[in-house]
Amino acid sequence: MFGFVLKRVLSAIPVLLMVAVIVFLVLRLSPGDPAVMIAGPNATPEQLEDLRTSMGLNRPLLEQLFIWMGNIARGDFGVSLVSGKPVADLVMDRFGPTLALSITTVILAVAVAIPLGVIAAWQQGKWIDRLVMAGSVVGFSVPVFIIGYVLILIFARKLGWFPVQGYRPMSAGFGEFASRLVLPTVTLSFPYIALIARIVRTNVIEVMNEDYIRTARAKGLAERGVLMDHALGNAAVPIVTIVGVSITMLIGGVVVTESVFNIPGLGRLVLEAVLARDYTVIQTVILLFSTIYVFINLSVDLLYGLFDPRIRY
Repeated sequence: MFGFVLKRVLSAIPVLLMVAVIVFLVLRLSPGDPAVMIAGPNATPEQLEDLRTSMGLNRPLLEQLFIWMGNIARGDFGVSLVSGKPVADLVMDRFGPTLALSITTVILAVAVAIPLGVIAAWQQGKWIDRLVMAGSVVGFSVPVFIIGYVLILIFARKLGWFPVQGYRPMSAGFGEFASRLVLPTVTLSFPYIALIARIVRTNVIEVMNEDYIRTARAKGLAERGVLMDHALGNAAVPIVTIVGVSITMLIGGVVVTESVFNIPGLGRLVLEAVLARDYTVIQTVILLFSTIYVFINLSVDLLYGLFDPRIRY
């Protein structure tokens, strides 16, 4: 088992190095000049050149890359080209809201989607199955920002149950913290509930047609026991896969949801940095997201070995 884990961990290192190089080159070769964004359109060529020199943007591209990667290896993520603040401090200030929103979204999506998918598979062809499938199509087709605005209109503006926008940390009180996360969490979880429920239904139905399921039924095992003890357990590997994929897909949804609900998280930070051409912030946040992505895929690989020991060999 240790060799299995070690091989998976070592295989993640070149992936992260490749991501770091690609992110750096794409940002540096894309149109736009951060010096112009900072100095403004009325700056003289001499002022722009001095600004590029102070930010290190006039050095050869490969030299900039090696300097940046060397600094990253030492834990130095640089300073924001716009605000002058350390990028690590900016990321840590925004990390809390994004982490809270992501965790609550994953918990809600998994807690709702897996039972829905299992029930739909159990009641295949009946009205509840058709209802779950119709809901999954709607949930996966409607854009997240539209769902967010509809929830704001109904539950914040009309009913007044929740705040319209904003975020409060846990230190401000659990009630304030939770009330401002309800609508963003429900909004962001919609497409993932739809996706996970659909995949769970498909895989449970496939497993329910296997010979060992018919044998369990023939031995007199109750339908609930067949479903929970045999079918769901043997469908665990593809379910773990789709849950892992859904978590990695949160990165794109977080940007939109944080913008709709005015949450000061990493999604908003990326959006602000892109508009300002703040290279150091964009590079750091994308590298952080990529690391999380690789870590989630690594965790899914390890869970494969837990649910199906044959994979370890």
